[in-house]
Amino acid sequence: MLTNELLTLHRRAVLDSVAAVERVESADLKRPTPCADWTLAELLAHMTVQHHGFAAAAEGNGADTAVWRVRPLGPDPVREYRAAADRVLAAFAEEGVWEREFTLAEFGASFPAVRAIGFHLIDYVVHGWDVARALGNRYRLAPELVEVASRIAFAVPDDGDRRRAGAAFGAALPAEGEPMERILLWLGRSPRWPD
Repeated sequence: MLTNELLTLHRRAVLDSVAAVERVESADLKRPTPCADWTLAELLAHMTVQHHGFAAAAEGNGADTAVWRVRPLGPDPVREYRAAADRVLAAFAEEGVWEREFTLAEFGASFPAVRAIGFHLIDYVVHGWDVARALGNRYRLAPELVEVASRIAFAVPDDGDRRRAGAAFGAALPAEGEPMERILLWLGRSPRWPD
């Protein structure tokens, strides 16, 4: 895939997640989410810090564990989330970003930009869905975004790391159905959550 195409689809994934988050009201923050034991407030705090962490990685500061530390949300979590999303989009759009290695402290490793941006893309495809489901809303993505997200999702190994506490994704479930459903199932989510 061309790097510009990946960046365009990544931007769409992040902006789709922003649209889902913009529907959150303060009364919703205690709602459960498809993310194992996280409330919507905890999920938004995670999503916000991940934007800052990946932006820092693009800027050459991803080894600093402080940028990955989750902090409690302030009085306007939607505004905080939108600002974090704007930051990561700007960092990924910087000239020369494709030649950089992204150090991701919480992964304990460095990755070429194309892989790191792919990691971030799939995270926000899934977390955008998580937010929408927590609110009882549908989450529809452009077919070309789902197609690329499928390729990235199915490259995530279903190994022992996914069975440990705090893993980014749960153990894979039998992946069948529509493309977005297959992504969710492969990454350990039930498309019918909370059933």
